[in-house]
Amino acid sequence: MREKEKGVLVLDAGDLLSKKYSNPVPENGLKMATQKDQLIIESLNLMGYDAMGVGDDDLTLGKEFLLEISKKANFPFLSSNLSDEETGKFLFQPYLLKEINGLKIGIFSLLSPDVFTGQGDPRKKGLIFRPPVETAQNIVKELQPKADFIILLSHLSYPKDVELAQAVTGIHLILGSHTGIYLAYPPPTKNTIIVQTPPKGMYAGRLDLVLHNNGSVFYNTMTKRSLENHLNNLNNQLNSTQASEAEKAQWRKAKEDTERSLAQLHGKNEFSNTITPLNEQIKDHPEILKMVEEYKSKYVETGKPLPPK
Repeated sequence: MREKEKGVLVLDAGDLLSKKYSNPVPENGLKMATQKDQLIIESLNLMGYDAMGVGDDDLTLGKEFLLEISKKANFPFLSSNLSDEETGKFLFQPYLLKEINGLKIGIFSLLSPDVFTGQGDPRKKGLIFRPPVETAQNIVKELQPKADFIILLSHLSYPKDVELAQAVTGIHLILGSHTGIYLAYPPPTKNTIIVQTPPKGMYAGRLDLVLHNNGSVFYNTMTKRSLENHLNNLNNQLNSTQASEAEKAQWRKAKEDTERSLAQLHGKNEFSNTITPLNEQIKDHPEILKMVEEYKSKYVETGKPLPPK
């Protein structure tokens, strides 16, 4: 659930509303699917979401349904490169500006046509996809005068996230999805932090930022911790009476290199990333639990195992 402290953003990069797509939902399953999506939106409202990027699976019931259900959300659906085929206009809000503790944050979202199953994928019906890299360049250019920190909610896939970070400057953080990989200790790509967690709400990722300046260079606090541990080990080795002079000379050189690396981190912005499994040890919100039980009572077949929590 959303923390009560200030300075917290709750974001998602898509694929929250439906399971991984394989076939269109059959007619006799539409009511169950629509009510499940409504339950998810009501739950996200209670969680205090700030924004959600649109993923391919969110379009399982079609663009009209997604537009309609987005109106029930207390937070915006974002998509910077998804347009309506009939009007040519953005299907959803292209970006969001938020101010957190005096920091102006710009948030936008991209959905790649490459993540769909092909040209005949019915989820793409009535949609136009603007090129992701070109769109990112234009959106970043528009956001830079308005925002100190720019976040991309990406539904491109991790390899494409890395390519985008290398091609487009000015994005500080890419919150990625679709590929659903476990990135516990992500290294920055150029000056962009790329994070991602496994899909379908099985894990929650928390990124903590410490800003020392207005620069775009960040380092992972795990890097600093590793260097400090290495330096401590080197000092212990140098204090050993059993070491030869040749060994101590090597260790002194390694110590100087490590101290130099630590000095280079001084004053730079830092981040830490934590991925937490959402298992039975995490307490359910009572209102959400009540809604889930009501849904199960209507749609889970007798004798059929309940889905994992």
